Amino acid sequence: MVLGHIGAIITVAIWGGSFVSTKVLLDNGMNPAEIYVYRFFLAYILVLFMSHKRLWANSVRDELLFALCGITGGSIYFLAENTALEYTLTTNVSLLTSTSPLITSLLVGLIYKSERPSRGMLIGSFIAFMGVGCVIFNSSFNLQIRPLGDILSILAAFSWAVYSLVLRKLNVVYDLWFITRKTFFYGVITAVPFVLSEPLNNPAELMDNPAVVSNLLFLGIGASMIAYYFWAKIIKQVGAVKANNYMYLQSIFTLVISAIAIHERISIVGIFGCCMILGGLWLGDRLSQTWRKQG
Repeated sequence: MVLGHIGAIITVAIWGGSFVSTKVLLDNGMNPAEIYVYRFFLAYILVLFMSHKRLWANSVRDELLFALCGITGGSIYFLAENTALEYTLTTNVSLLTSTSPLITSLLVGLIYKSERPSRGMLIGSFIAFMGVGCVIFNSSFNLQIRPLGDILSILAAFSWAVYSLVLRKLNVVYDLWFITRKTFFYGVITAVPFVLSEPLNNPAELMDNPAVVSNLLFLGIGASMIAYYFWAKIIKQVGAVKANNYMYLQSIFTLVISAIAIHERISIVGIFGCCMILGGLWLGDRLSQTWRKQG
């Protein structure tokens, strides 16, 4: 169980760094859909070496669940999130997509009686969410309402919550590498139409750029192949609600990595937000344990 929590922190740290890598690729002329497909196609090819003997799931129903994983945890999540950035402020997107743990808690409470979030966890999650807001407003307090971008951001958060719940169901039956491979396959297939709808970069020119190659390798190997495998394992060990609460830490890692790699400024507000996130996660766990003993 302890290893599961450590693994969750490492995985979220990798995903926090992926925002910086994606920003570098965008600055080098790649579009969001193109980055997503290159990243997950590379991951899919690598995962084939780990899981290639079995082609299909046990039933049509399970195959459709794998397709749902690929759509909600892959194409819809990333395309909605990246497209939202074109219509609203980055602060809005970051804050709204960070509602994923809260949405996951509510969905689990509605579906699974055995894993309903405790009052302590909900209180801690709320405090951590407020901390996320402080981290996101680290460099700007300018929050504007732009409906289309904000709706897409909420769609991305809801999509990730659904992915986590479907993953919980598949984890019981299937090997983790098989789950990861199927997720990448359907994620890439469903994103191809979006890629073809925009002008593409010359692959040869992209491969001549060390910054593009290194960041695509990080996104494909670290943030996709390794991180998604561990996330499936983590949800199996600690549950969807507890695992998704670690997503609050993503903004902290993004803040720190951005300061180191691309020299973005960290303000007092950002530091205060980091403390609120860590404090909220700690308080939620402590309250849950205390009330469980009293009950």
